[in-house]
Amino acid sequence: MNFPILLAAALIPMVIGAIWYHPKVMGTTWMKASGVTEEQAQSGNMVLIFGLAYLFSFFLAFAINGLAIHQIGMFQLLGAEAVGSEAHTYLTGFMEKYGEMHRSFGHGALHGGIAAIIFALPLVGIVSLFERRGGKYILVHFGYWFIAMTLMGGVICQFA
Repeated sequence: MNFPILLAAALIPMVIGAIWYHPKVMGTTWMKASGVTEEQAQSGNMVLIFGLAYLFSFFLAFAINGLAIHQIGMFQLLGAEAVGSEAHTYLTGFMEKYGEMHRSFGHGALHGGIAAIIFALPLVGIVSLFERRGGKYILVHFGYWFIAMTLMGGVICQFA
Protein backbone atom coordinates (compact mmCIF):
# COMPACT_ATOMS: atom_id res chain seq x y z
CA MET A 1 0.00 0.00 0.00
CA ASN A 2 1.64 3.20 -1.17
CA PHE A 3 -0.22 6.02 0.60
CA PRO A 4 1.57 8.91 -1.18
CA ILE A 5 0.45 7.45 -4.54
CA LEU A 6 -3.10 6.98 -3.22
CA LEU A 7 -3.13 10.58 -2.01
CA ALA A 8 -1.93 11.71 -5.44
CA ALA A 9 -4.46 9.50 -7.25
CA ALA A 10 -7.21 11.05 -5.12
CA LEU A 11 -6.43 14.36 -6.85
CA ILE A 12 -7.36 12.89 -10.25
CA PRO A 13 -11.15 13.23 -9.81
CA MET A 14 -10.61 16.83 -8.69
CA VAL A 15 -8.58 17.71 -11.78
CA ILE A 16 -10.84 15.79 -14.16
CA GLY A 17 -13.89 17.40 -12.52
CA ALA A 18 -12.46 20.88 -13.05
CA ILE A 19 -12.09 20.08 -16.75
CA TRP A 20 -15.21 17.91 -17.29
CA TYR A 21 -17.67 20.21 -15.54
CA HIS A 22 -16.25 23.38 -17.11
CA PRO A 23 -18.96 25.18 -19.10
CA LYS A 24 -17.04 24.67 -22.36
CA VAL A 25 -16.89 20.89 -21.84
CA MET A 26 -19.88 19.28 -20.05
CA GLY A 27 -20.68 21.94 -17.45
CA THR A 28 -23.50 23.57 -19.37
CA THR A 29 -25.00 20.18 -20.24
CA TRP A 30 -24.77 19.12 -16.60
CA MET A 31 -26.39 22.33 -15.33
CA LYS A 32 -29.29 21.97 -17.78
CA ALA A 33 -29.78 18.27 -17.00
CA SER A 34 -29.63 18.83 -13.23
CA GLY A 35 -31.50 22.13 -13.09
CA VAL A 36 -28.60 23.82 -11.32
CA THR A 37 -27.91 27.47 -12.10
CA GLU A 38 -24.42 28.92 -12.35
CA GLU A 39 -25.05 30.85 -9.13
CA GLN A 40 -26.05 27.65 -7.32
CA ALA A 41 -22.99 25.84 -8.66
CA GLN A 42 -20.72 28.55 -7.26
CA SER A 43 -22.46 28.82 -3.88
CA GLY A 44 -21.79 26.87 -0.72
CA ASN A 45 -18.81 26.26 1.51
CA MET A 46 -16.20 25.40 -1.12
CA VAL A 47 -13.57 24.40 1.45
CA LEU A 48 -15.97 21.85 2.91
CA ILE A 49 -17.17 20.68 -0.52
CA PHE A 50 -13.67 20.18 -1.95
CA GLY A 51 -12.32 18.79 1.31
CA LEU A 52 -15.00 16.10 1.49
CA ALA A 53 -14.71 15.43 -2.25
CA TYR A 54 -10.99 14.81 -1.78
CA LEU A 55 -11.62 12.54 1.22
CA PHE A 56 -14.16 10.51 -0.77
CA SER A 57 -11.72 10.38 -3.71
CA PHE A 58 -9.10 8.95 -1.35
CA PHE A 59 -11.56 6.24 -0.28
CA LEU A 60 -12.09 5.49 -3.96
CA ALA A 61 -8.33 5.34 -4.63
CA PHE A 62 -7.98 2.94 -1.70
CA ALA A 63 -10.65 0.67 -3.22
CA ILE A 64 -9.21 0.84 -6.75
CA ASN A 65 -5.81 -0.12 -5.32
CA GLY A 66 -7.25 -3.49 -4.32
CA LEU A 67 -8.95 -3.97 -7.69
CA ALA A 68 -6.02 -3.02 -9.91
CA ILE A 69 -3.11 -4.63 -8.06
CA HIS A 70 -3.71 -8.37 -7.92
CA GLN A 71 -0.73 -9.10 -5.70
CA ILE A 72 -2.60 -7.55 -2.77
CA GLY A 73 -4.57 -10.78 -2.48
CA MET A 74 -1.41 -12.68 -1.63
CA PHE A 75 -0.55 -10.18 1.11
CA GLN A 76 -4.09 -10.45 2.47
CA LEU A 77 -3.74 -14.22 2.71
CA LEU A 78 -0.14 -14.63 3.78
CA GLY A 79 1.28 -11.25 4.77
CA ALA A 80 0.65 -11.60 8.50
CA GLU A 81 2.64 -14.81 8.78
CA ALA A 82 5.86 -14.69 10.79
CA VAL A 83 9.16 -14.17 9.01
CA GLY A 84 10.73 -17.56 8.37
CA SER A 85 7.42 -19.43 8.34
CA GLU A 86 6.51 -21.62 5.37
CA ALA A 87 3.84 -19.13 4.31
CA HIS A 88 6.28 -16.22 4.47
CA THR A 89 8.85 -18.15 2.42
CA TYR A 90 6.17 -18.95 -0.17
CA LEU A 91 5.04 -15.31 -0.30
CA THR A 92 8.61 -14.09 -0.74
CA GLY A 93 9.23 -16.53 -3.60
CA PHE A 94 5.90 -15.73 -5.22
CA MET A 95 6.57 -11.98 -5.12
CA GLU A 96 10.08 -12.45 -6.54
CA LYS A 97 8.60 -14.38 -9.46
CA TYR A 98 5.28 -12.58 -10.04
CA GLY A 99 5.51 -9.32 -8.08
CA GLU A 100 5.71 -7.11 -11.14
CA MET A 101 3.21 -9.06 -13.25
CA HIS A 102 0.38 -6.88 -14.59
CA ARG A 103 1.83 -3.77 -12.98
CA SER A 104 1.35 -1.28 -15.80
CA PHE A 105 -0.65 1.85 -16.45
CA GLY A 106 -2.72 0.07 -19.11
CA HIS A 107 -3.61 -2.83 -16.85
CA GLY A 108 -4.64 -0.52 -14.02
CA ALA A 109 -6.60 1.68 -16.42
CA LEU A 110 -8.50 -1.39 -17.63
CA HIS A 111 -9.46 -2.28 -14.07
CA GLY A 112 -10.33 1.32 -13.23
CA GLY A 113 -12.61 1.48 -16.27
CA ILE A 114 -14.25 -1.84 -15.41
CA ALA A 115 -14.76 -0.62 -11.84
CA ALA A 116 -16.44 2.51 -13.19
CA ILE A 117 -18.83 0.38 -15.25
CA ILE A 118 -19.72 -2.07 -12.48
CA PHE A 119 -19.72 0.37 -9.52
CA ALA A 120 -20.04 4.01 -10.61
CA LEU A 121 -22.62 3.49 -13.37
CA PRO A 122 -25.05 1.54 -11.17
CA LEU A 123 -24.62 4.01 -8.28
CA VAL A 124 -25.09 7.08 -10.47
CA GLY A 125 -27.89 5.38 -12.40
CA ILE A 126 -29.89 4.25 -9.36
CA VAL A 127 -29.70 7.62 -7.61
CA SER A 128 -30.53 9.40 -10.86
CA LEU A 129 -33.58 7.22 -11.49
CA PHE A 130 -35.01 7.93 -8.04
CA GLU A 131 -34.25 11.63 -8.47
CA ARG A 132 -36.14 11.46 -11.80
CA ARG A 133 -33.09 12.58 -13.78
CA GLY A 134 -32.77 11.81 -17.46
CA GLY A 135 -30.31 9.75 -19.44
CA LYS A 136 -28.21 12.79 -20.29
CA TYR A 137 -27.65 13.44 -16.58
CA ILE A 138 -26.56 9.83 -16.06
CA LEU A 139 -24.21 9.92 -19.04
CA VAL A 140 -22.59 13.20 -17.97
CA HIS A 141 -21.78 11.86 -14.50
CA PHE A 142 -20.84 8.38 -15.66
CA GLY A 143 -18.52 9.84 -18.32
CA TYR A 144 -16.75 11.82 -15.62
CA TRP A 145 -16.38 8.80 -13.34
CA PHE A 146 -15.27 6.54 -16.18
CA ILE A 147 -12.44 8.90 -17.12
CA ALA A 148 -11.46 9.61 -13.50
CA MET A 149 -11.49 5.97 -12.36
CA THR A 150 -9.69 4.77 -15.49
CA LEU A 151 -6.88 7.26 -14.86
CA MET A 152 -6.82 6.48 -11.15
CA GLY A 153 -6.45 2.76 -11.85
CA GLY A 154 -3.63 3.43 -14.29
CA VAL A 155 -1.69 5.68 -11.93
CA ILE A 156 -2.18 3.40 -8.93
CA CYS A 157 -1.18 0.23 -10.78
CA GLN A 158 1.85 1.83 -12.42
CA PHE A 159 3.26 3.68 -9.42
CA ALA A 160 1.89 2.19 -6.18
